[in-house]
Amino acid sequence: MPTITLPDGSQRDYDKPVSVMQVAEDIGPGLARATLAGKVNDKLVDAAYVIESDSQLQIITDRDEEGLEVIRHSCAHLLAQAVKELFPEAQVTIGPVVEDGFYYDFAYERPFTPEDLEKIEKKMQELAGKDFQVSRSVKGRDETVDFFRNQGEEYKAQIIESIPSDEELSLYSQGEFTDLCRGPHVPSTGKLKAFKLTKVAGAYWRGDSNNEMLQRIYGTAWPDKKALKAYLHRLEEAEKRDHRKISRKLDLLHFQPEAPGMVFWHDKGWRIYKVIENYIRRLLMDNGYQEVRTPQIIDKILWEKSGHIAKFSDEMFMTRSEERDFAIKPMNCPAHIQIFNQGLKSYRDLPLRMSEFGSCHRNEQSGALHGLMRVRGFTQDDAHIFCTREQIQDEVAGLMKLIFKVYEDFGFDDVWVKLATRPENRVGSDDLWDQAESALQQALNGSGLEWELNPGDGAFYGPKIDFSLRDSIGRIWQLGTIQLDFSMPGRLDASYVAEDGSKQVPVMIHRAILGSIERFIGILIEHYAGNFPFWLAPVQAVVISLTEKQSDYAKKVVESLKKQSLRVESDLRNETIGLKIREHAMQRVPYQLIIGAREQEHNTVAVRTRDGEDLGEMTIDAFVERLAE
Repeated sequence: MPTITLPDGSQRDYDKPVSVMQVAEDIGPGLARATLAGKVNDKLVDAAYVIESDSQLQIITDRDEEGLEVIRHSCAHLLAQAVKELFPEAQVTIGPVVEDGFYYDFAYERPFTPEDLEKIEKKMQELAGKDFQVSRSVKGRDETVDFFRNQGEEYKAQIIESIPSDEELSLYSQGEFTDLCRGPHVPSTGKLKAFKLTKVAGAYWRGDSNNEMLQRIYGTAWPDKKALKAYLHRLEEAEKRDHRKISRKLDLLHFQPEAPGMVFWHDKGWRIYKVIENYIRRLLMDNGYQEVRTPQIIDKILWEKSGHIAKFSDEMFMTRSEERDFAIKPMNCPAHIQIFNQGLKSYRDLPLRMSEFGSCHRNEQSGALHGLMRVRGFTQDDAHIFCTREQIQDEVAGLMKLIFKVYEDFGFDDVWVKLATRPENRVGSDDLWDQAESALQQALNGSGLEWELNPGDGAFYGPKIDFSLRDSIGRIWQLGTIQLDFSMPGRLDASYVAEDGSKQVPVMIHRAILGSIERFIGILIEHYAGNFPFWLAPVQAVVISLTEKQSDYAKKVVESLKKQSLRVESDLRNETIGLKIREHAMQRVPYQLIIGAREQEHNTVAVRTRDGEDLGEMTIDAFVERLAE
């Protein structure tokens, strides 16, 4: 008879098999009402799942991350049920959970309209209110194919036909609606209390552009209406801060169909790019890095040896010349090993820190491209550190300090740290992975930082520490990474002479702080809503003349400030002062220096901030001193 061990270590004995829900009821009615699912021996299961032997059990409620996933998964089924009731001719396909919500793909004869979405959401609320019990059943593959084909669900039947014939499949039913799913799901539709449909988009069947176009309805779901309201507010803020809109308004950059996923940097946008690049470059010089530059196009053979072809071939741009196959580099690491391999290296040369602002290209799907956040051409601020095993702890500790300094300088103080361990598809022996994971865990524990475990999300060549930032409206962005690689240097013949004269393979630490500079600039634009800190602003000050009589003095002021390495422009147009002030405030210029007859006579400027604050009259030297502070 089963003994159930709960997360607090307490145990409950039962004289017969017991369901997750029965255990929750045994603990208390409040917990039973809140129960959405269970975690039995680390496996997520339905609340109705029956435990037959001694097991570890965690009751899952909407306070758990897994509980929110169950809610969203169940909402996808609720969406499909609502669509089938309103549009019986629509065919259902798939409906997974995605970040902050869910979607479901449908085949229907005409496009769904915004009015349709309102009707569907209203029907979902009605179905949730009926509190249908959600039940699970198991069928064989062929029986399941027949079940859906008899209902006219050809897409669903095709999905099931691709599954091995000896596999049993689970079906979930609520009311008159039944769908194929692994689960788990909420016990009843009444548990779904806070959801909203957000948009409809096109999606190819099975992600193949050669197949027919389906309609994808997106939605979001949360534990309660308060959390839903907060999320919708974040969406509104995100819409206002969309870096693509702000980039057009501030004349920073653009995209166009002739170069999908590639950035056309305008003068002001490129200024921001160069400020960031030069900031990182100075920091790396102070921390003992070499800066290198490696080729854009490298023979396919190198990528095969490194393991990238086997892992990333679909994302790599290939080209051919003189009967040789080449790849446009998607990352810099194999090329950096080629530089390391030039000349004999000794243990005295290590650690060797090699950095590159490497221009990389990846063949992202066109449907995944999203402004600066997902591009095909980008620059990595990555580096590779070649060291001995004894040097790992010091190097990783130094890297973590460096990463936190950079984020602080850019205005981010809420940083999340995760240790990602070995994935299923990987290179290298388990022994090497054990050593690499242990080394990173030891470094984290020694840092005093709080961190989480992220099982199975490591790189194919080694475990990694990932750093994520929370922006000004609460969104999380994964940026920096420290990856420990015991495999690739050996695969690419890297070695050094150890102190005892033996030939050893160095450890390689892959690290990035910003990740993609393009994406980081997109994050900065949205974090600051275009109101960049003074040091990052593409135009730091604009000198505005009141009349034409002040033009010569205004030009002298501009030249004086440029000699102080400030990014300054002038506005000498024959327009009203009010119009000029408004326009430059809309351009988010931090300071406006207004010059009239009085300022010209006193050899001063009248200073205003972009927020409209009047700082009064001051000399150029006093203004520069203020900026330095």
